[in-house]
Amino acid sequence: MVTYSDSGVDISLEEVTVSALISKLKETLNYRDVITESGHFAALVKLGNRAIAMSTDGVGSKIIVAEMMGKYDTVGIDCIAMVVNDILCVGAEPIAMVDYLAVEKPDPEIAAQIGEGLKEGCRQAQVAMIGGETASLPEIINNFDLAGTGIGIVDVKNIITGKKIIDGDVLIGIESSGIHSNGLSLARKVFFDDNSFNVEDKLPNDPKTSVGKELLKPTIIYVNPIVELLKTDIEVHGLAHITGGGFTNLKRLKKGSGYIIETLPEPKPIFKAMHKLGVPIEEMYRVFNMGIGFIVIVKSEDAEKAINIIKKHNLVYKIGIAKDDPKENITITTFQEGIITL
Repeated sequence: MVTYSDSGVDISLEEVTVSALISKLKETLNYRDVITESGHFAALVKLGNRAIAMSTDGVGSKIIVAEMMGKYDTVGIDCIAMVVNDILCVGAEPIAMVDYLAVEKPDPEIAAQIGEGLKEGCRQAQVAMIGGETASLPEIINNFDLAGTGIGIVDVKNIITGKKIIDGDVLIGIESSGIHSNGLSLARKVFFDDNSFNVEDKLPNDPKTSVGKELLKPTIIYVNPIVELLKTDIEVHGLAHITGGGFTNLKRLKKGSGYIIETLPEPKPIFKAMHKLGVPIEEMYRVFNMGIGFIVIVKSEDAEKAINIIKKHNLVYKIGIAKDDPKENITITTFQEGIITL
């Protein structure tokens, strides 16, 4: 059995580290009219009747897979996706981004490929790339690192925090393209370190594709379905981007709310392959999106209407319900028919 910590990523230690950093910065929230309680996926600053939502993120160790394949034209899409999908979660529409590219050594050809991905990601999200920074850091960076910061706008009265989630609300899951941009350290350990695959090798349970192609598939950008949904009269109670931490991302929403997830779609071959190669089933759902990249939470009577809107853009599933639960448990019926609690 192999876990995320075995790959060098300790989620618990990361949480403690982030808390140590944030504890030193809390007083800065008093300098502006910050809507602190809404900063679960994106932070918000109030400007009159509107608010600016901000989020920052990077591509992570997916860059190593790109380097292994010598293919850099999709990681820019991941960079855009990781930022704008978080901005959506507070009910904001993403409008602009800046990027940060740190390189070991400038390489115009690689930069051009990265730029292609950023351009495509901006097209899909309909955001403007209004600036950025490039730094050469040979003693700090191996190859390159790519990150971005984005802003969105939302009327204060339309901010979505998760506070409105009630017992019986329906969870609607929107399909992912695969592993997206989280858990790559664990995936690389499973395939390349522990089982000696090459990026060109066929995926064990799907000979139509290779390990490298599956790991490099770009993250889906959910701007179109979510923005369309937010412009209707449907009262959206919660939005969650399923990234690092898997389904535990739902715990970023309402305190005292738990979730029962029992009708997930069949996982994609990439996830089944990693489980067969040694990742425990509970770790799979704690680390990976398992085929659901974004979750929308609405009143039960609005579920079908919301699904009909979203399915014009992406595959969508009714996957579970919210439950009042002071322990905030998430119970999941796995693809092996077993039930786990996160």
